[in-house]
Amino acid sequence: MQDTAVERRAVAVIGAGQTGLAASHHLARRGVDHVVLESSDRVGDVWRNRYDSLLLYSPARGSELPGLPFPLPRNAFPTGRQMGDYLERYVAHYRLPVRTGMRVRCLRAVGGDGGPAAFELTTGADRLLAAQVIVASGAFQRPRVPDFAARLDPGIRQLHSSEYHAPHQLADGPVLVVGLSHSGADLAHEVATAGHRTIVSGRAHGQLPFPIDSRRGRFVAWPLLRFLGGNLLTLDTPIGRRMAPKVRRGGGPLLRIRRPELESAGVDLRAERTVDAKSGRPVLADGTVLDVANVIWCTGFRPDYGWIEPSVSDAEGWPRQHRGVVDEMPGLYVMGIPFLYAFTSMLIAGADRDARYVIDRVAALAALRAAGARSGAEETRAVANG
Repeated sequence: MQDTAVERRAVAVIGAGQTGLAASHHLARRGVDHVVLESSDRVGDVWRNRYDSLLLYSPARGSELPGLPFPLPRNAFPTGRQMGDYLERYVAHYRLPVRTGMRVRCLRAVGGDGGPAAFELTTGADRLLAAQVIVASGAFQRPRVPDFAARLDPGIRQLHSSEYHAPHQLADGPVLVVGLSHSGADLAHEVATAGHRTIVSGRAHGQLPFPIDSRRGRFVAWPLLRFLGGNLLTLDTPIGRRMAPKVRRGGGPLLRIRRPELESAGVDLRAERTVDAKSGRPVLADGTVLDVANVIWCTGFRPDYGWIEPSVSDAEGWPRQHRGVVDEMPGLYVMGIPFLYAFTSMLIAGADRDARYVIDRVAALAALRAAGARSGAEETRAVANG
């Protein structure tokens, strides 16, 4: 491919979710040339394609990106579809340079002595060169399902939480929900309410004393959660550093559907994990074999950053970074990671602060490189003039 066919940009943002759009907003305000590449055909589809009954854990007042109010009452909790539509509206409102249907298949550092001069992004047959890149592709990338799932009876209907939309997808008969975090609690409550005998396997990682969408939740728990999650539970505090790995593995506390709501719906809560298959049936850690017709795997996701070259991932698959800055590869940044800096990084409420920090570093590096280029040009002219 001829070099003339390669597009060049100052900054490329990968992903048009809430963090990518917050970054784009601040880049646009600073007048920085950039483009946002979104793999979905429509902005917001990552939210629209989740289970139909999904409600955010932050009210409308805490689900806004900088500059645009959410078109709902301030204390209402948006649905996933409403969140997707809001993101699409945000792009249109600020005329952000988003291109949909653009999946980045490879991101590679190229050129430069003492650090990359640019990054090459490959999307199918097209290539783009950017001086700096913000990877905001999100944490929900590769569904995590245990290997023994393949040994379950083919007659058992298996769905990962990313594939589940509504109870009509299930076969008649009992349902095993594996994993008791946010999606596990939500889906177990829904299928039990729909009439399925429902078993949940696994322990919760704590819970609020009352549901997040109750009156006390809206006016007491949410403001407190936002304050503590943004100020105390950060990577700058010992408690935050201890909590971060658990949150990244899917260990957040139950916020809306908690043990009392599950028990009221008739859900059979088993603290033992699902660890194996025997004669085609799921087996709990205590040896109990469960006769079920369905399994919903609420077992989270694996990070997938293997398309970045050279690798910047740690042993757990997460990029090695500090507050989104990948120090070992100047000009590369990541956003949208659970606990990027604080507990609120996993909430929309934390997107703006994370974006501001990263864009400040983008601007600082651009200024440093520009100053270096000017200095180099002046030195060259001085030599040439003798």
